[in-house]
Amino acid sequence: MNFTDPASSSKQRTPERRARLARVLRCRQPDLTLVLANIHDPHNVSAIYRSCDAFGIGQVHLYYTNTSFPALGDKSSASARKWVESARHSDSGELLRVLRARNMQVLTTGFSENAVPLRCWDFTRPTAVVLGNEHIGVAAELLRLADGELYIPMYGMIQSFNVSVAAAIILAEAASQREAAGMYATPRMDEAALSVRLKDWMRK
Repeated sequence: MNFTDPASSSKQRTPERRARLARVLRCRQPDLTLVLANIHDPHNVSAIYRSCDAFGIGQVHLYYTNTSFPALGDKSSASARKWVESARHSDSGELLRVLRARNMQVLTTGFSENAVPLRCWDFTRPTAVVLGNEHIGVAAELLRLADGELYIPMYGMIQSFNVSVAAAIILAEAASQREAAGMYATPRMDEAALSVRLKDWMRK
């Protein structure tokens, strides 16, 4: 399976570019997403967007209540954000209603006594993973509304990952489970939705 950035230096609507965009869209996983909760470092946010694109995540949710969404300036960030949609939220209840409407299990990251190792979760289910702020973690209002908490097992002296690294590890595990289940081999969107999305992508 090839997770490649569909960005092209040429904006020509060539058959080759159309085919490449179509291949990427057919791997998109509309029922797998991340929630970025008050993550303020632009380098972390940029890296998370790049990982989302690489693992077929078509949309991320931005929950910003006590910090501003950071300015992302480099070209690779702009490219990744072009292919990954963003949905903004400032109310936890509204965010959860959106995710529940898509039948998603909502998981947070953390290290409480209730946290379950990453690989124990079934990521073939519709899933949203909440990534918390670099300093305080996931806000209490989101913890209360989530279905469970996950952690990444670590075996060294340092017991935490950078949030963008954690995002990549979580998405890699989810992608591994989904690839084994054939979820990248068969388009997750119907042909009508794929056609609409492809037309939009061809204009980018």
